[in-house]
Amino acid sequence: MNARVLGAVLGLGAILLAAGAGLAQVTIETVPVGNPGNAGELSGFGAAGGYGSDRICGAVAYEFNIGKYEVTVGQYCEFLNAVAATDTYGLYDTRMWSDSYGCKIERYDGSGTSGDPYQYRVAGDRANRPVNYVSWGAAARFANWLHNGQPTGAQGLATTEDGTYYLNGATSDAALLAVTREGDWKWAITTEDEWYKAAYHKNDPGAPGGNYFDYPTGNDSAPSNDLVDPDAGNNATFYDNGWTSGSPYYHTEVGEHENSESPYDTFDMGGNVWEWNEAILSGSYRGLRGGSSDHPVVSLYAAFRHDGHDPTAEHSRIGFRVSEVPEPGSAALLLTSVVGLLARRRRR
Repeated sequence: MNARVLGAVLGLGAILLAAGAGLAQVTIETVPVGNPGNAGELSGFGAAGGYGSDRICGAVAYEFNIGKYEVTVGQYCEFLNAVAATDTYGLYDTRMWSDSYGCKIERYDGSGTSGDPYQYRVAGDRANRPVNYVSWGAAARFANWLHNGQPTGAQGLATTEDGTYYLNGATSDAALLAVTREGDWKWAITTEDEWYKAAYHKNDPGAPGGNYFDYPTGNDSAPSNDLVDPDAGNNATFYDNGWTSGSPYYHTEVGEHENSESPYDTFDMGGNVWEWNEAILSGSYRGLRGGSSDHPVVSLYAAFRHDGHDPTAEHSRIGFRVSEVPEPGSAALLLTSVVGLLARRRRR
């Protein structure tokens, strides 16, 4: 493991790996994304070599922080141990453990009485790889949990059902498609524009033209899928005449391509797992970006817009990344926070 990845591991907090260990606070390492008010660029069929419905992507009017890495198996396991002793809203998918492509979180009965309460554990060699088999709804509940300060308890308004997103038991595709980000959000699933900017924007306000790279490795040339130490740069985890990391893992540890970061210093925004975002496509799907370990390099291309997926979908190819409000908040963020709080009071 390279030094950069080791630093990420140490920053996660004590990961719960075995029965009897105490819960630890999850640390999500983020990086700032500045240059507010940047222009976007066309992504989709209308762009050269593009795929999917056309949209101008990447324009963000505000500063924000974004997860340096995809949410990991260890971080999600902590979340499950905090709120899923009784898994009311299906935050755990049994394929995480049973499927050969699963992230290997095991659910077991910690009480000796069948079914309740559940506990969760993950093997140490999986803890720092991206979580998968997570629906958009489960990702939103994880963001709510972060927003609420990582509480422990049943899945309810104080833990998973309110915060950045007012879910209140929403589990159907229709109900999850109606969910929107609250104005006073602290942690969230990335918007498509937040994701796109962090992945492709050149982080140079004075750059001419579109000011975007074609690939999320800070490069206009297609990356390779080599896993070498040290990383030679412009590498990612995708399928090209073979896996970057084959059986039994299929996904690399987050940040393993340590010299292949985006201009904002994010990692694995190309490959490893597709990442949920807040976009709604064709009126019935939530957005996905970035490609996965079993997709070709074309899916990493900036103009490639995935058709999206049902927000209840749980798949071995899909994980997520989160955004955070920077501290201290700007006046604009303070205003949206007040608006969000007033809207929440009216709703209740």
